[in-house]
Amino acid sequence: MANLNPFAAWRRLLALPNESRTKTVAIAFLVSAICALFVSGATVVLRPIQTANRAAEQQARLETLIAGIPGMSDLLAQSGGTLSTVVIDLTKGAVAEIAPADLTTALQDSSNWTGLTAAQDTAGLGQRPNFAQVYFLRGPDGNLSLALLPITGDGYNGPIDAILALRADTQTIAGLAITNQSETPGLGARIEEPAWLSQFGGKTALDASGAPRFAVAKGTAGSEYEVDGITGATRTSNAITRIMRFWLGDDGYGPLLAAIRRGAF
Repeated sequence: MANLNPFAAWRRLLALPNESRTKTVAIAFLVSAICALFVSGATVVLRPIQTANRAAEQQARLETLIAGIPGMSDLLAQSGGTLSTVVIDLTKGAVAEIAPADLTTALQDSSNWTGLTAAQDTAGLGQRPNFAQVYFLRGPDGNLSLALLPITGDGYNGPIDAILALRADTQTIAGLAITNQSETPGLGARIEEPAWLSQFGGKTALDASGAPRFAVAKGTAGSEYEVDGITGATRTSNAITRIMRFWLGDDGYGPLLAAIRRGAF
């Protein structure tokens, strides 16, 4: 019967001349196997650390992004907690199976857009993306504190882009930040002025039934749903009203807001 003692086999292998092809192949195989084990072990051990580091980097980038939006840093500081981002399926009001990093690529596909009728298209978009990246701020207890919702629409001179911050009740506006606009200097462009934007905090966006009620008044605000209009900038004021109502409605973030009220987030 052949000697199956592994130690004896190992000794015989080592006794072979260094020029032996068998010894060279065997030693190379053993070294590669040991290295593979070390690499696999290191991967398993380091994976949680790498995952945590990626999450920390993503969080830092997200906080830097939001901090760069005028007015948002103070709002986040007041509310406290942890900021996160997800891609939302606007039709379903649920988290989409798309990572934030893949959203731009997904929206290059025309099938991921929905055409709007004239009656629907109060914001002047023409079509609406089926997915949107939104930001959630959660308090130390893990409960939702703020929902930061990108909104956009057609202004007097071009697109107006903004971030709308809503409290967890989805009815109370925490703030609005304009991120892009090309309105008339000294008139419509005043929508970027801190004094005008400061009116938004505490205003009510939706009525008890969940219907959008927010409006920029033609003059001085006369209800909990209104902010003061901008003198000489009626078209820009009306554009802000239309943009806000569209994104708060059923064709915008309405399904998401309903899901938040149900406790889904």
